Amino acid sequence: MSMHRPSGCPSCAEPLEEGDRFCGVCGYALSAGPPPPDDHPTVALVPVAAPAAAVGTPEPSGPLGWADASHTAGPAEPGPTGPTGSATGDGTAGPSGPAATTGGSGPGPVPTLVDEPGGWGAAGPGGATTGHTGGGHTGSGAEPPGKTCVACRAGRVDTDGYCEHCGHAQPRERDHLEEELGSVAAVSDRGLRHHRNEDSFAVAATALPDGSAATVAIVCDGVSSASRPDEASAAAAVAANEALLDALPRGALPQQAMHEAILAASTAVNALAPEVPGAQNAPACTLVGAVTAGGLLIIGWVGDSRAYWVPDDRSAPPARLTEDDSWAAQMVAAGLMNEAEAYADVRAHAITGWLGADAYELEPHTVAFKPDRPGVVVVCTDGLWNYAESAQDMARLLPADAAARPLHSAQVLVGHALDGGGHDNVTVAVVPFAVPDEPAAA
Repeated sequence: MSMHRPSGCPSCAEPLEEGDRFCGVCGYALSAGPPPPDDHPTVALVPVAAPAAAVGTPEPSGPLGWADASHTAGPAEPGPTGPTGSATGDGTAGPSGPAATTGGSGPGPVPTLVDEPGGWGAAGPGGATTGHTGGGHTGSGAEPPGKTCVACRAGRVDTDGYCEHCGHAQPRERDHLEEELGSVAAVSDRGLRHHRNEDSFAVAATALPDGSAATVAIVCDGVSSASRPDEASAAAAVAANEALLDALPRGALPQQAMHEAILAASTAVNALAPEVPGAQNAPACTLVGAVTAGGLLIIGWVGDSRAYWVPDDRSAPPARLTEDDSWAAQMVAAGLMNEAEAYADVRAHAITGWLGADAYELEPHTVAFKPDRPGVVVVCTDGLWNYAESAQDMARLLPADAAARPLHSAQVLVGHALDGGGHDNVTVAVVPFAVPDEPAAA
């Protein structure tokens, strides 16, 4: 399968949609022009067949103090059905710290991977608490018709959200979004070059059957080479969030709940596909999510959006918790390139896994960790990690008081991406993780 890449603005290379008459960033009237400069939006790519021998043997986990355990896949968790990326550009693999292990795919050290015997939250039904807060952002992305242009103050805004006089795009609801709950915060920004925000997020808090708190953060990045990527990311974020908020209070194992939430997100994105096959590329997006509950940290993802672990004690090593479904990661996994060569290639950010009707086969990655110390989970799109690729870089950028001020920390990280050029939409959720108190000895 190949996915159509829409043409870019001849002036600034901003991706365009069918029917666009003006560039939403620079106002260029669309006509023949010079070829656009090189840019790397999120695009989908056919997976590259990697030799089976390229998959390495997991190494012992590093000195993060995360307890040893074996990965036990839930009954619905798929085994590896094809090559997956395994780049660990943060340099934390091996003795410096754990990298995620994803349902049996990809090399890397094995961190704590946990299944709770007897189900999750074994307290009796009398202790159940099912209330929750938070949700996804599904702004329409278009200014209502009939308004006056904010740029020229003269033209009227058409139904596409552009001024009929000067062609400038009007501010959209999703251009910049922020949300903070007590246990999680997220910020999403359109960036400085894209004419709309194709990212989306959902954050929420709920409770397990034993009454303990659980936090959810979902971040999605629309595939720019597909149609309506903004709708795809919004649908996926909302569906995954709702699935987790339904499953966790009922006592579902968090890792299995994350797996099912990714499947629910996939179904929601698939429903956006055109009724006539081939009429246009099906909407598509990536997804990464984090759940903190009962002393466990659950990460799930498809694509190249990432999660990072940054301990509160900055003398302890940070770690990247995900492995990209990307061309660069597969080149490294296959032993065909080293990380520096692969990520310097123009194809580096072409993804090999995504949610959408055009995806070959859905392979959700899920993993459970049990940190022995407090810290912060950074969940983000490549609009951020392009400017802070390694876990060490992310840890240096994250404010020291991130656990106490997650919204401020998310704002700082988004600001770093914008200061670096803001070439892509940027979305980040900051999730503090507290180690639960040990029960007192009888």
